[in-house]
Amino acid sequence: MTAVLPERPERPAALSAPLAGEHRTAGPCPCGPCAAAGTGAADLLARLATAPGGRTAVVAGDRTLTFDELRAEAAAFAARLAALGTGPESVVALCLPRGAGLVIAIIGTLTAGAAYLPVDPALPAERRRYLVEDSGADLVVTDGPAGSPAPGTRAVTLAELTDATARDAAPVPYAPVPVTAGTLAYVIYTSGSTGRPKGVEIDRGAVSLLLRELEGAGAATGEGRRVGWNASPSFDASVQQWVRLCRGDTLVMIDEETRRDPALLAALVDEQALTDLDITPSHADPLLDLLTPDGGPRPLTLLIGGEPIGPALWDRLAAAHASGLLRALNVYGPTECTVDATAAPIDRPGEPHLGTALPDFRALLLDGDLAPVGDGEAGELYLAGPRVARGYRNRPGLTAERFVADPSGAPGGRMYRTGDRCRRLPDGRLVYLGRADGQIKLRGHRVELPEIEAALTRVDGVAEAAVILGEDAGGTPGLIAYHRGGDAAALRTALTAALPAYMVPAAYVAVDRFATTPSGKLDRAALPTRVEAPKDQAGTAGSAEGLTGTAEELIARVWTQVLGAASIGPDDNFFKLGGHSLLAIKLVSRVRAELSVALPVKAVYANPRLRDLAAHIEGLTAAKDA
Repeated sequence: MTAVLPERPERPAALSAPLAGEHRTAGPCPCGPCAAAGTGAADLLARLATAPGGRTAVVAGDRTLTFDELRAEAAAFAARLAALGTGPESVVALCLPRGAGLVIAIIGTLTAGAAYLPVDPALPAERRRYLVEDSGADLVVTDGPAGSPAPGTRAVTLAELTDATARDAAPVPYAPVPVTAGTLAYVIYTSGSTGRPKGVEIDRGAVSLLLRELEGAGAATGEGRRVGWNASPSFDASVQQWVRLCRGDTLVMIDEETRRDPALLAALVDEQALTDLDITPSHADPLLDLLTPDGGPRPLTLLIGGEPIGPALWDRLAAAHASGLLRALNVYGPTECTVDATAAPIDRPGEPHLGTALPDFRALLLDGDLAPVGDGEAGELYLAGPRVARGYRNRPGLTAERFVADPSGAPGGRMYRTGDRCRRLPDGRLVYLGRADGQIKLRGHRVELPEIEAALTRVDGVAEAAVILGEDAGGTPGLIAYHRGGDAAALRTALTAALPAYMVPAAYVAVDRFATTPSGKLDRAALPTRVEAPKDQAGTAGSAEGLTGTAEELIARVWTQVLGAASIGPDDNFFKLGGHSLLAIKLVSRVRAELSVALPVKAVYANPRLRDLAAHIEGLTAAKDA
């Protein structure tokens, strides 16, 4: 399908053949097309080799690296990995925080010919252990002496691999290990419908093509851009950020505190003169209020993805485009298709859409019998092309289920069944209609509801559970867990220890029995999609009568409005009442408006109890008035 975006550059002959990995499930591919595809991954790193040595490559807090320094650090890291027996098809788990060390580790791992597995240190210990064990990682790189998240898997510290005293006296040249386009590049885990996360395997050639297609779509243009790394390394959106290094762009690392505070993020955009930022719709909305025409390089390019864009935000982005404030693109793609598969410039108001497929993809809308549907009709979206993943690591059955034969493609070709329902407009643009299964997108995160339900039923006393995407008491999209048996506080504690924070439901509702359909299945449609936050979720039966002082009373009133709770007490906990990152942003905005106090979002995390937050605000007010 032809895209309505700027034409991409001619593909070099080395990549003109079908890329490796399009029609297999594991291991290097020995077939002719893969051999003809050449060393696509070497081309990605060869582009990195040509970046001006004195230009800044990475900005991470107080530390900066030039491209010469990055290449030298990556080469030394790769040499140490090779000495440990790591090479092509090896998987190196990187349990590192976002920073310059993580960038060195990613580039160094690829330079060694190996693949990386991102393991966010902020994940629960059980989740980290599972990722390392399930992937069969050969080595774990950590930021400190804590050791491997999984007993039995060798761990080394980042310092051991980068410390100058551990290297040979002679500098190690930057010489990436030769690989084919079909060599494994990374494994990223996504939420699993079977109750466990599943690892998506992406080849090196696919990552090379991603960069080319971002350039061809106008998403990565110009010389010497400054790109914010905003996504968690555990999510594939991070890939489209670090690959920008390979075209000579500067990568600016955004810390967690700044990511979740729109005011700090807007300030960083200007202070660091960012030209490009990847962001979810949930976080783009409050950021728009804080960007100014004269604050930094304009227009700022926003790559917006991870969840559907609502009509109101779409129109705001189109207006900002018209004013010259920013240039926004709606990018869509499952992890299984190497980050992005479609792109749409948001340059005019109207119905939100996904745009058209990027050049190396074919987007097919099919019915239940895999027959094409007509324009304007709803169908499930299938994606075919050289950036389709190998499959799921060590899951041949699930791979066969989701990566199916492409009847209209080349012999042996496959297409990925996305589970997304769309309709095609007469001009070829795709409109997203929703999911055809139990997967949802929440605040930019891909979530399989059955995985949360499985975690709930593993808790003692829970006979049955169902999780839906609804609205919390304040009207914000959130997860609601319905359970038969079990205590709400115990369930929250158990899930917090087992799942990432974005998968922990905001509300828990006990039921005596679940309604069923005529066929005897649980009737999800009968579950209320909006509930009031039960008072016992607070963990303390606080009473509004215990409030003392103006600050506590004001915070209680704001909490009541934001959380929708019936009453708030001084010992209540914001997050145990169902608060989350977006509600924390709303809370901070209301406090700023009511008291003219510059309350950072991190203060809510540091002081989740009402009386503690009130005392903190009183301190800020006193300092302001002094």
